[in-house]
Amino acid sequence: MNDPIVYLNGELTPLSEARVPVLDRGFIFGDGIYEVIPMYGRKAFRGKQHLARLFRSLKTISIPNPHSEAEWFALIDRVVQANGLDDQMIYMQVTRGVAKRAHAFPKEVTPTALIMTNPMVLPSAAVRENGVACVTMEDRRWLNCQIKSTSLLGNVLAAQFAAENDVLEAIQFRDGFLTEASSSNVWVVKDGKISAPPKDNLILEGIRYGLMEELCAEQGIELQARRIARDEVFAADELFISSASKEVLPVVTLDGKPIGSGKPGPVYAKIYAAYQAAKARL
Repeated sequence: MNDPIVYLNGELTPLSEARVPVLDRGFIFGDGIYEVIPMYGRKAFRGKQHLARLFRSLKTISIPNPHSEAEWFALIDRVVQANGLDDQMIYMQVTRGVAKRAHAFPKEVTPTALIMTNPMVLPSAAVRENGVACVTMEDRRWLNCQIKSTSLLGNVLAAQFAAENDVLEAIQFRDGFLTEASSSNVWVVKDGKISAPPKDNLILEGIRYGLMEELCAEQGIELQARRIARDEVFAADELFISSASKEVLPVVTLDGKPIGSGKPGPVYAKIYAAYQAAKARL
């Protein structure tokens, strides 16, 4: 995929030729919303849930939704077919549009809509077998993390902190309680039960959050949403993270300390197998 085909404001065009005006509020203010949808065999995985979150975020910050659900799916399909890969990661972005630079919302402005794609690159079997290392940090982001905003500087800084520590992810805590990683939800296993931070304004409710609820119900695993203290995370039997690009991935060390046995555990293995079965049902 040397020069992917993207959708931008009604047209399909090579990525190298796609242009957005400097005064687009997404560029000037980060005033926009995005989504990432995994495509397996050219079919959207949890596509309706991803679009529902896109629609919620747009409504929350009062950006008019330029398309219906059916129209979005049709546009996604055009991009998927134009790029010719079976497994892709679709990136969608809607900004408030182009207007004179002023902080308050402009009137009578047309949203900018973009859909682009990348090849699906999942963690290798070796990474899953061995698990990954993460580091902790204080969550210093804003208090509207439930909005999937393009204003991602806080997440960028967290991801950079992880990179500087040569680990995969930075797992964040606010006032001593677990929130989320830079681009992943976090799951804590103790005595065969899974706990996760509550779905509130302090985390982005990952689409895998709803999926995890379904998978746990299928597998007979208790899942509880609650505030989780830092000490509980380090005392966990297992720890894993989830996102569209990672699916579910075991964390075996945190700040250089082993989690549980220091190896991927049985609850992770059961959830990963159930995740793959869910994909196979597409």
